[in-house]
Amino acid sequence: MSSLIGKRIGGQTYYYLREVARVGGRPKIVSQRYLGKADDIAAAMDGSAALPERTRHLAFGDVAAAWSVIERLGVAAIIDEVAGPRRADAAAPVGTYLALATLNRMVAPCSKLAFADWWAATAADRWVKIPSRALDHRRFWDAMDALEPAELTEIERRIGQAMTGQFGLDLPSLVLDMTNFATFIDTGNEKAPIAQRGKAKQKRNDLRLAGLALVVTRDGGVPVVSHAYPGSKPDVTQFTGVIDELVTRYRELAGVTDELTVVFDAGNNSAANQDHLAAIPGLHFAGSLVVSQHPDLLAIPASRYQIVDQARFGGLTAVEAAAGAPGAARRVIVTHSPTFHARQARSFDQTLDKARRQLTELQARLARGHARKDRNGVQAEIDQILHPRWLRRVLTVTLTGDTPPGLRITFRTSAAARRAMENEIFGKRILFTDRDDWPIADVIAAYRSQADAEAGFRQLKDRHVVSFSPMFHWTEQKIRVHGFYCVLALAIAHLMRRHAARAGLDLSVRELLRTLGGIQETVMIYPSTGGRPKARRMLTDRDPTQQQLFELFDLTRYAPRT
Repeated sequence: MSSLIGKRIGGQTYYYLREVARVGGRPKIVSQRYLGKADDIAAAMDGSAALPERTRHLAFGDVAAAWSVIERLGVAAIIDEVAGPRRADAAAPVGTYLALATLNRMVAPCSKLAFADWWAATAADRWVKIPSRALDHRRFWDAMDALEPAELTEIERRIGQAMTGQFGLDLPSLVLDMTNFATFIDTGNEKAPIAQRGKAKQKRNDLRLAGLALVVTRDGGVPVVSHAYPGSKPDVTQFTGVIDELVTRYRELAGVTDELTVVFDAGNNSAANQDHLAAIPGLHFAGSLVVSQHPDLLAIPASRYQIVDQARFGGLTAVEAAAGAPGAARRVIVTHSPTFHARQARSFDQTLDKARRQLTELQARLARGHARKDRNGVQAEIDQILHPRWLRRVLTVTLTGDTPPGLRITFRTSAAARRAMENEIFGKRILFTDRDDWPIADVIAAYRSQADAEAGFRQLKDRHVVSFSPMFHWTEQKIRVHGFYCVLALAIAHLMRRHAARAGLDLSVRELLRTLGGIQETVMIYPSTGGRPKARRMLTDRDPTQQQLFELFDLTRYAPRT
């Protein structure tokens, strides 16, 4: 039975709606709801208190879905097990800090200094109970300082086992690739020897680089092994170390000594690396050779090429041969792709047109007698123009004269040489493998999975989601920890994408996170009827794709209770 009860407090009467029921044969108050003063009740009756005073919108869908995978893998618990007991003065465990850093890298990469502001704009504080003082950027640094490289490796191994167990990753064939990332570390900083100048793949030769090798699954491009190294070292020098770690990790992940096939590109080829691969029992490989270094294979007549698999590869043709590869003679497959051929032809024609324009400008400048360079200087300029590959096979440039006023050039383009080069090179790749039992189509499919690793690196270079940059750390130890949780963020993002794809949603990482990010939490704050203002939380409307993702990642667990 319900009744209205008034309580006199400090000269004011406050009203409550009380419900009484019999419990064990005796009357007992089972609920009591505060209604406010008489004026508050009157305002509620005439509807003036029905509208919220203000609202807030918080990030929910992307944050909750990413956190659901982080929890499913037990990331924080694994890190805490390896890191050991937390410091007495720590505001939160190390695992919590790195899980939060991983979450931030996935959905909205920012500095640790800006983390608290980002966190306040999300709904995650409802399910991650952490005091606001714990979000100070210095507390994150303290947590990062607690982990050394050996501990990071052990954590990555354990998380890899959790990914395999929770998501059933397919491990017998893995892909290896390497890249480097530009940093903004000062030249005089001696605390980060991992950041060195080298051949920058982002074309920032003015910046110090940090190298990163990834081994990813062909099944979804999920990283299972990472290896950070100085950016000044060529990829080929890191190959054996990564392979050894991969073999050890694979046998732990798979729980057996099944045969493993690793796929890599031409940048990792060397006789020493091939000898190293051959010495590891149960390890196989598929890779590629530099096309220009094998003219005998390029000279195989087109009549010997055959369609591989129309359904899988369209008009791709291939021919099989045996040839010398780094280390030993190997089974070789030369492929020709019409689409790759057309793409190379367009690119080369653009390069050729640019070179012809530059030569025409140089020719006109010399003809006006305005040259200031001597013969060697002009020849160096010509060499620079003809530097892009294959140009010298098509363009012939003749320089005459000895003194600057008398220097002249002529040039011509050979259409016949252009056709011969196109027929010889364009559209072709040379693959090699020790998998003599695999059909040609399987070797090609394995090599094409290299794109999964390349896609992972492109994702890490996307500054908006799942990003390595911006990096605000200047010591080697923190750079390694930063690399660890960036790779973990990539792994979780690709697990999410793979999970969605298996449910029929073929989305890129960015599309997936953007779609989930469209699910927001609205906080409606109502005028106070005494005490603190009342707030009601609810989620925004969801379209069919968002609803499917909502159910797929079980976001009901994180949704506000109505």
